Amino acid sequence: MRFEVSHRTSYTYASPVAQSQHLLHLRPRATAHQSVAHHKISIDPDPAARAERLDAFGNASVTISLNVPHTTLTIDAVSRVETQPRHLETGVIDASTPWDQLSPAMSALNSGQLGIRQYTCASDTTRANADIFAFAQSFFPAGRSVLAGVNALNQAIFKDFSFDPVATDVSTPVSEVFAKRHGVCQDFSHLALTCLRALSIPAKYVSGYIQTLPPPGEERLVGADASHAWISVWAPETGWVDFDPTNGLIVQDQHVTVAFGRDYQDVCPINGILLGGGDHKIDVAVDVRDEDEPR
Repeated sequence: MRFEVSHRTSYTYASPVAQSQHLLHLRPRATAHQSVAHHKISIDPDPAARAERLDAFGNASVTISLNVPHTTLTIDAVSRVETQPRHLETGVIDASTPWDQLSPAMSALNSGQLGIRQYTCASDTTRANADIFAFAQSFFPAGRSVLAGVNALNQAIFKDFSFDPVATDVSTPVSEVFAKRHGVCQDFSHLALTCLRALSIPAKYVSGYIQTLPPPGEERLVGADASHAWISVWAPETGWVDFDPTNGLIVQDQHVTVAFGRDYQDVCPINGILLGGGDHKIDVAVDVRDEDEPR
C-alpha cells in the first residue's frame, strides 16, 4: 500500500521561550516491508541549528536548536511510504520455538545479532509486578511456542482492556494500566512488553501510524488520526514479527513504521528542553491517506 502521512505538532506557550532544543523521531524507517519515497520536516520558527543522525537503534533522528524568542512552535512532517504485506507461512505461529527454549537459541546468535538480547531486559517503563508476572505466565505454559503465546497475549489485551484516551498520560505506570484495564496504544504496548520481558522474550516497542477507516457512509476526518504504537517479537524461525495489541492483530501492510526501541521514551516523536515558556498547549494532527484513495 502507498500512503501519504502528515504529522503536524503545534506548541503555544504562555510566555516567550528564549531558547529550546528538540529531538525528533518523525522520519519513517526503511525496513524489509517498507520503503520511504519522500520525507520532509518544516519548522516554524526556523531553527538556528539542525543535525540529522541515526540513533542507537538505527532510527533516523533530527536535533534542532532555536535561539530566537518564540511563543509558538510548529513542526510539520510529510512522508510518502510504501508498505508490503508481511507473509507468515502457514502454521509458523504454532511451530515457532518454545518460549522456554529461546535462551539456547539466542546463545547461538552471531555477533551481528547480539543486539536482540537488549530487548529481553526490562526498562524503567516495563517492570513487572507480581500481578503482571502471573498474568504473563498464564499465556506461556511450558513448551508453548513463543509466537502462539504472544498471539494469545495480544488477543487478551485487545479483548479485556478498554481504549480510553483520557484514562492515562505518558507518565501513567504500567501497573496502573493493568489494574484499571484502561489506556491507549502506548499503554497496551508497554503492558505487552512488560509481560514478555518478564519471561525474557525479546520484544521491541514500535512507533508509527495506522490507516484508520471511517464508519460506512461517513467521510474521513483529515487530521483525526494519531500516532500509533505496537510491539515486535523475535523468534528464530521468523525473525521479528509485529503484533498490535490495541487492535488484536498481527501487523500486515496497514501500519507505517517510524522507529523502534525499548519503550516510548526511546522513540518519542518530539522531545524537548526549554528556557522559559511557562504553561503550554500542544495540538497534534495526523493524517494517514492511501495515495490510491480519491481525494
